[in-house]
Amino acid sequence: MRPLARSFTGLARTPHPHARRVFGALALTALIGAPAVDGRTALAVPRFSRSASYEGRTVIVKMLLNGQGMRFDPANITIDKGDVITFVNVSGGPHNVAFDASKVAASAKTPLSAAMPNQIMALTGPLISAPNGMYKISFANVPAGQYPYWCTPHLAMGMKGVITVR
Repeated sequence: MRPLARSFTGLARTPHPHARRVFGALALTALIGAPAVDGRTALAVPRFSRSASYEGRTVIVKMLLNGQGMRFDPANITIDKGDVITFVNVSGGPHNVAFDASKVAASAKTPLSAAMPNQIMALTGPLISAPNGMYKISFANVPAGQYPYWCTPHLAMGMKGVITVR
């Protein structure tokens, strides 16, 4: 074992040769979250439920990797203004929710952005890695219209859909 040089405080001046790798891995894990342990994890949640903090209903959308590929279930959703969509990472993460800014009406960009906490880019939610991790978007102030969305890491694999707000 390599001896450490000590300062007058007793702390090591010279880090262990593998310290950068360990701290880098810890930082990366903190950034993207821990990987799913079991890709077959199933989540039994109701598709619709009432939410105490919003007037509308809560719609559950599962983010999946299964025999049908990477997908949202359901991918195409019709909701009413005031509803909340909760995206749940069931398997195959990390997943996120991103909207095509070029297809979102100018009048809808600000309210949609305000409804999306912790964005990593404009109209792009954070990566959800934890099994059963959730991301909620309230459509209380979002105007009626169609909102194409996708999972950024899995767009090339066809993980996309459309939210229609009535």
